[in-house]
Amino acid sequence: MATPAEPIVTQDYVSRVVTSIPYPATEFLTGADLWIDENRVNIPKLKEHFLNEGRLAKEDVLKILGKADAILRAEPNLLKVQSPVTICGDVHGQYYDLMKLFEVGGEPEETNYLFLGDYVDRGYFSCEVVLYLYAHKINYPESVFLLRGNHECRHLTEYFTFKEECNVKYDSEIYDRICDTFDSLPLAAIMNEQFFCVHGGISPDLIFLDDIRSLNRFQEPPQRGLMCDLLWSDPIEDYNEDDGMGFIANEARGCSYSFGFKAVTTFLDKNKLLCVIRAHEAQDLGYKMYKQHPKTKFPTLITLFSAPNYLDAYGNKGAVMRYDKAVMNIRQFQHVDHPYWLPNFMDVITWSLPFVAEKVSETLLAILKLCDSEEIIEKQREAKRAELKRKILLLGRLSKMYGDIQVERLAAVKLRGLTPDGGTAKAPGLLKAVTDSAVIGNFTTAKLFDMENEKRPPALTTLKSARKRGLGKTV
Repeated sequence: MATPAEPIVTQDYVSRVVTSIPYPATEFLTGADLWIDENRVNIPKLKEHFLNEGRLAKEDVLKILGKADAILRAEPNLLKVQSPVTICGDVHGQYYDLMKLFEVGGEPEETNYLFLGDYVDRGYFSCEVVLYLYAHKINYPESVFLLRGNHECRHLTEYFTFKEECNVKYDSEIYDRICDTFDSLPLAAIMNEQFFCVHGGISPDLIFLDDIRSLNRFQEPPQRGLMCDLLWSDPIEDYNEDDGMGFIANEARGCSYSFGFKAVTTFLDKNKLLCVIRAHEAQDLGYKMYKQHPKTKFPTLITLFSAPNYLDAYGNKGAVMRYDKAVMNIRQFQHVDHPYWLPNFMDVITWSLPFVAEKVSETLLAILKLCDSEEIIEKQREAKRAELKRKILLLGRLSKMYGDIQVERLAAVKLRGLTPDGGTAKAPGLLKAVTDSAVIGNFTTAKLFDMENEKRPPALTTLKSARKRGLGKTV
């Protein structure tokens, strides 16, 4: 298991990329500080420790996972949640923004919480998000509820960043155990007997709610079928203008379906529900309300997204929904500062190699020019000099190559979240397209460039084959 690095001791934090963030904690949080008793976590201590980039001892991580898993496994596929409740969309490893979410949404001692999935990947603090939410589930099993998202699976976490994050911060056993807990997460919830809450959306295989109750959720999500659709489906692009659309193939995701207004109203009417509340799609304002039901005059569909400034590139707001006493209140919030990580958790030595090699080649070329300026060169050294010149000129070609690598790596920093760990051959084109820093923070443009990463990744066998051909990672 990785151990936190020893910080460089200075009087200020100007040597950090994000100057408002202090240096990381250098020691594990002890079991005595982490646990109030055998069945309760000291959440304030855990919160502060994670804010300081601290990590936990492996035995404590496994203990949290084991206790949370036991609670989750005992819950049904379809939860029942009562108000007052705060409903939250995607978090995607943005732990520091999750702290802001709890400030906006209210204390869990006083309100129910329902998270709609996608706790991991893309952000760089997925381990902290999962463990912190599981700690709440342990302490508040009857008021904190966690649904499964499409990213809570082995397939996506191997393709994107979460598996690598676990290996950097802990080890492969921790990753495998967390993936086991993902299989235990419920699939959907009914809030206040009126609202159907799910990560992705509805399905042509979903006629009545009992269809969800009869599923075997304790598995890796399949590539098709009801369980897949609950996690992956989306509303059609023209949902608000649609009068008769049912289900069509979801081209944007490469799997599942896109559903129209007719499909949603049919589902709501058959199950005597008011609205579908889901997550799964980034929103500039943090939420989106869709076309109203002709009878109830209430939005048939609401999308929530709770990861502000998604991937440090979208510039969007985060939002949660607070529902209490039949009053619905959307609360928006902005992102907060967080520590900086190099793309794909790259260490600084690997990152710096192209820059160092370029400077070495420049130095050797300067030496060659100095030799050319000497008026007297002994004839017996002519042959050796020619050979030296040939080798150094070869370094000149390397210098250009390292320069190209440097440009791409600088582009990767600017859009480090938009290229997944298991990128494809299309990723270099993405980097070339965004070297202008003006696109960073522009929601529409960032979403356009990130569209390829919204698709279901290729099968793991295909991905491994691509990596063998050198296509598995981008610089």
